[in-house]
Amino acid sequence: MASGNSLLSEDQLLCPICLDVFNRPVSTPCGHNFCLSCLTAYWDDIPVSQCPVCKESFERRPDLKVNTFISQLASQFMSLQLTDAHTRSPDGRPPRRGGAVPCDICTDSQREAVRSCLECLTSYCDVHLEPHHRAAGLKRHTLVEPTASLEDRICKEHSRLLTVFCKNDEVLLCDVCAGSRHANHDVVYAQHLYKERRALLEDTEAQVQQMIQERTQKVQDVTAAVERSKTDTKEGIAHSVRDLATLVSEIQKSQTELAEAMEEKQRAAEERAAGLISGVEREIGELRETATKLRELKRTEDPLTFLHCSSDPSLLPRMTDLSTVSFNGQVEMRRIQEVLSNSVSQLRKSLKKLSTDIQNVSDGSDVSDSSTLSQVQQYEVDVVLDAETAHPLLVLSDDRKQVRYMPSSGIKRSPNPNMFTTRLAVLGQRGFSTRRFYFEVFVGGKTEWILGVAAASIPRRGALRISHSGLWAIQFVKGTFKTVTSANSPVLFGKVERVGVFVDYDGGKICFYDVQNSTLMYSFTECGFTETLHPYFNPCDDEHASNLGPMIIVPVHRKVNGSFRRNQ
Repeated sequence: MASGNSLLSEDQLLCPICLDVFNRPVSTPCGHNFCLSCLTAYWDDIPVSQCPVCKESFERRPDLKVNTFISQLASQFMSLQLTDAHTRSPDGRPPRRGGAVPCDICTDSQREAVRSCLECLTSYCDVHLEPHHRAAGLKRHTLVEPTASLEDRICKEHSRLLTVFCKNDEVLLCDVCAGSRHANHDVVYAQHLYKERRALLEDTEAQVQQMIQERTQKVQDVTAAVERSKTDTKEGIAHSVRDLATLVSEIQKSQTELAEAMEEKQRAAEERAAGLISGVEREIGELRETATKLRELKRTEDPLTFLHCSSDPSLLPRMTDLSTVSFNGQVEMRRIQEVLSNSVSQLRKSLKKLSTDIQNVSDGSDVSDSSTLSQVQQYEVDVVLDAETAHPLLVLSDDRKQVRYMPSSGIKRSPNPNMFTTRLAVLGQRGFSTRRFYFEVFVGGKTEWILGVAAASIPRRGALRISHSGLWAIQFVKGTFKTVTSANSPVLFGKVERVGVFVDYDGGKICFYDVQNSTLMYSFTECGFTETLHPYFNPCDDEHASNLGPMIIVPVHRKVNGSFRRNQ
């Protein structure tokens, strides 16, 4: 075999179909050479077997055998390419003196090797290489560019250079191994794969650098946001303290003013009552005088004297009409207390709402901001439906991402212990017993559905005992959302098309989101899970209206700048 690249040309070893160095070359009866896989694929696409180069047709497809001579030529050429690439730096220049391969024969002072022999597995300087140019037996050896650790690059079984790579087994092979035990595997030349993977590595490295830059920028942005948040928090606390102090001061002022007003009212009532009492007591005195005079007049027996003393004994002194005299001070006080009670009740409601809002901010349940929804969407998991659990009247799609109610589907399934027979339900195949997970479901125009998570032990037959059901779900029916555990208590009114379900197993919380509006619909808290949880789907029947549409498990599309995109 030639001892260098000068007698081998890459153009002579290229397949006319793939234009790459022959890989398991075969020869047609007309004398042209091709890769076995290339020629086989070419003949599979045409009705008559013919040569791709000269177009000669063959009555029967030739029985192709690998041309070992051409295969060895290609392998030797690739070995020369491989060793030449090994002895050069990444920029294509020869290695510096510090990286030279020493001669394996030199004893005193090792000289730099000029060639390595594949048969001898030895590297030689120009002096010790001389026998390979002179001796007949050594002339047939294959000489390549100096290569370090040559024994690691030779097949231990066939003593041939490792020039090809099996993608199926991820191992380096010689041409003999490739044509025997790996004949039906995806085998490529190591040099070609090296170039491909090196290019891929460069792309990956560029992506890594970009990711580093993005994350560095993100760290800087978050750090700056934290500093702004500190400033905003300090200002917010100061404003809150000032506002609440002002409110307390105003309440105290109102308390003082109310007490003064009530005391003033009391004083006015007492003065008015004193005036009334004084007038009535004066009239009582006048009436007593009149009564005395009437008794004396009544004892007069002489008619003349009687008539002389009283012209009209039935006349009474002018008195106040008592029906017009009243004192309603208590009524006024009750009215003031009533007004105060209403005001205090309104204030208490406002304080209760304030306390609830503060709690929502504290525990993170306020998810009106889309960034909060984006955070839980990062826990997305791939959910597929478990056909073994599906009610007989439910139909699943081939990819097990959709479920619909079909009363006359005609599908007969053998009953099994895992199948729901009472509820029109199906579980997700994968269960979760730790960490957090999130999935989204498209419900579209359905008029009724139930969605949530269920414990692995949820009863598949008979009625659910609400207190021990192992089901945490919300139900939509007739424009109203309810919880399955409290169906008589609406939790939300309206309609949604896309529902997100987030489960914090360790935190004991399940949250349901309206994905379109990035808002929280409902949360189960302090659940205390003790077993594996599975996504739970119930498309419901069509009792109230047409409801044959599917529930569809959809990939997460995160909202960015007002629009949605799919998670990568």
